[in-house]
Amino acid sequence: MDILGNETLIDVLHEKCRMHGEKVFLLFEDNSGSKLKYTYNEFLERVNRLSHVLLGFGVKKGDRVTLHLPNSSEFLVSWFAIANIGAVMVPTNVLATSNEMDYVIEHSESVLLITEEEYLEKFETSKVALERLKGILLTRVVTSTHENVSVDNLIAQASSKNPNISLSAKDVVAILYTSGTTSKPKGCLITHTNYLYTGEAVAKSVRFSPEDRSLIVLPLFHGNGQYYLFMPALVIGGSVAITERFSATQYVQQAKRLKATIGSLFAAPIRMILAQTKDLTEQENLLRFIFFAQSVAPEELKAFEERLDTKLLQLYGMTETVAPPLMNPLDRRIDNTSIGKPLLGSEVKLLDQQGEEVSVGQPGQIAVRGEPGRTMMKGYLKNHEATNVTIQNGWLLTGDKATMNEQGYFYFVDRQKDMIKRAGENIAASEVENIIMEHGDVYEASVVGVPDPVRDETIKAYIILKENRSLTPDALITHCRKTMAKFKVPDHIEFVEDFPRTSVGKIQKNKLREGF
Repeated sequence: MDILGNETLIDVLHEKCRMHGEKVFLLFEDNSGSKLKYTYNEFLERVNRLSHVLLGFGVKKGDRVTLHLPNSSEFLVSWFAIANIGAVMVPTNVLATSNEMDYVIEHSESVLLITEEEYLEKFETSKVALERLKGILLTRVVTSTHENVSVDNLIAQASSKNPNISLSAKDVVAILYTSGTTSKPKGCLITHTNYLYTGEAVAKSVRFSPEDRSLIVLPLFHGNGQYYLFMPALVIGGSVAITERFSATQYVQQAKRLKATIGSLFAAPIRMILAQTKDLTEQENLLRFIFFAQSVAPEELKAFEERLDTKLLQLYGMTETVAPPLMNPLDRRIDNTSIGKPLLGSEVKLLDQQGEEVSVGQPGQIAVRGEPGRTMMKGYLKNHEATNVTIQNGWLLTGDKATMNEQGYFYFVDRQKDMIKRAGENIAASEVENIIMEHGDVYEASVVGVPDPVRDETIKAYIILKENRSLTPDALITHCRKTMAKFKVPDHIEFVEDFPRTSVGKIQKNKLREGF
C-alpha cells in the first residue's frame, strides 16, 4: 500500500462529493462567452445519467468509446461516465481527418462514438465507422435532424443512480494516442492509478490547494490538460475552468473572468499572447504560475512573467510518462532555460547509445524509472514490440536527449531522431534554432535535416519573421556564421507565414521535410 492505494477515478470523485458536494467544481466558457457551471454533486449526477445512457447502447466493461469533442463540459462528463461503467475513453483531435479517425476507431476497436453535429460528415460515409460502431451520440445538436441521438435528450430520461459496476485501480481507463508526427499514432494505455499518481505528484510538487482553480485552454484530448491541470484539481478538491479553445486575444481576460490560479501553455501560445496589444489590467489576474513546455527565449520568458505578474515553470513530460518526470521547482531556484529537476517520486538518468549513464554535462537519452500501469503508461495498445523498446527493465526510454548540470537541472538538447547528421557531424536542430532566434527580426525558427548526396544531410531553416520586419537569407546566414561553427550553419533558408503544427502547437517537422 502507498499513497495511491487501490482507488479509481470514480472512488475519488465520490469522496470529493462527500467532502465538497455543493462547491463549484467545473466552469466552462464556450466560444460565444456563454458559461456553464457544475458543483461536484451536479457533475456526479450528470456522470451517472450518461453512464446509464451508455449502458443502454450496449457498452460493456472493457469496451472502447471514442470521444471526438472540442473542450467542453461534456468531454469531462463523458470521460467519467465511460470510466464509471468500466469502459475505456479514446479521446481524439477534432481536427483529425476522416482517414485518421478511421485508423483510431479501427485500431482501438471502439464500439461507440461521442461527437458533435459539426463533425458528423467525416463519419457518415466512413465504412469503418458504419461497420464497427453501435451508434453515434451527439453532445451539441444544432438542427433537429439528429435529436434521437442527442445526449441531452437521453440524459434527461436516464437514471441518476450510481450504476455500481465493479472497477479496479489497475483497469485501463483511457487510450491516449500519440501525435503521430512521424508514423502511425501509438495508443498509450492509461489506468486509473496512472491518473491518480499524476494528480498526486503534480499537486504535491506545486502546492495545489482546494482554493486553486486550473485553467484548461489547450485541447483536452491531449495529456497536458488531463494530467497537469484536471487531475491535481480533482485529487485535492479544487476546481477547473475550461475554455472551448485557446485564444491569444482572450487568454488573460478569460483567466480573470474565470478566477483561475494555475494554467498551462506551450511555447507558441506564449509568443502569441506576447504579440497582443498590452492591456493595463492584465496584472489583475489571480494566476500563481503557468506550466509550459518547449523552448522559449529568455527575453520572452522575462517579458511574459512581467506582463502577467506571474511565474512560469518549464516542465518535461510525455503521454507515456503520465506525470511530468522533470519540472522547475516552485519554491527553489527556477531556471526556465532548463526543463527542471526530477519531480517528487521521479527518478531520471541520461544514457548514451550503449545504455550507459553519461557524466555531468554530457548529452544522453532521458530515461525515467517507473512501474507500468502505475507511475508510467501500462504499454502501447496492440504493440508489444514498441512497448518493449520503450520500457526496458523498469526504465522508460523517451527518445529525447538532454544534459544535466552539477546542480541537477536538466537541459533539453533534442529529439534523438531530430539530430542532423552532416558529413559525419551530429548537429542538434534545437541548437541551430536557438541561435537563429537570437536575431532581432526572427519570431520563430524550425530547422530540419534534408537529404544531400554528398554530406548525408544538409541543413534547412524555416523562418517566421516578426511583424513588419524584413530579412534576407544572406543576412541571416551571416548572423549564424558569427555565432556557430561552420558545419552548423544552414545551407537553405525559407521564410514562411507559419509551420505545420499539431493541435498543441508542436511543429510537425516531418511535414517540413516532406515539403522540401
